[in-house]
Amino acid sequence: MANELPIAKKLRADLEEMDREFRIELPRLIREAAAQGDLSDNAEYQAAKQRQEFVKARIVHLKERLSALSMINITSLPRDRVGFGSVVTLEDQESGEEKKFRIVHPEEVDPSQGKISLRSPVGQALAGREEGDEVTIRAPGGSREYTVSSLITLHDIEE
Repeated sequence: MANELPIAKKLRADLEEMDREFRIELPRLIREAAAQGDLSDNAEYQAAKQRQEFVKARIVHLKERLSALSMINITSLPRDRVGFGSVVTLEDQESGEEKKFRIVHPEEVDPSQGKISLRSPVGQALAGREEGDEVTIRAPGGSREYTVSSLITLHDIEE
């Protein structure tokens, strides 16, 4: 789909995989397990039924997330300020060390990979900032001063 967010593409792929498992694989497993006889002591049947409930709930969740993501208007995202999808490089004003962050949807958050959400303390401090802005980031270990040394918005990123 044109102008689809990368997370939406991933969620759509996950939904297709879950839907296939729900419609094709799990009914087959349940039929095979049921054919073995007494269902009350049939561990394979019980496991397949539990998996079916999990997959059903996951499908509902994925559909809800896709619906919420469809409400994001990419054209309304800022082109010159930190916002959803931005890649931000910060320079520590004291040490000169650089840190790079990508502002992602909460489901994609992975701090070890520099993927943060706008809801995080760092994301909140960066929201709306421009290249060259100074920003104070408060952490449990104390506050640090940074300069936004580079900013690439979602509009500049070619997926």
